[in-house]
Amino acid sequence: MVVHEVLSESEAKKVSAEYNTPIDKFPKILQSDPQVIKIGAKPRQLIKIHREDPTGKYSAYRYVVESV
Repeated sequence: MVVHEVLSESEAKKVSAEYNTPIDKFPKILQSDPQVIKIGAKPRQLIKIHREDPTGKYSAYRYVVESV
């Protein structure tokens, strides 16, 4: 199961501080990505991707960028 969520500005700042990485340096995802469109994320927002499989639960982060 995979779930995407848009992080609030304060949540994004916490994640940025936790990983000691500027928000815009996280891996990118295009605003035209079907999941980005589905959750209504906009460029310059950070999204959290929750993944669950038989080996455990995982989270990943992506920085939304404009489509070319």
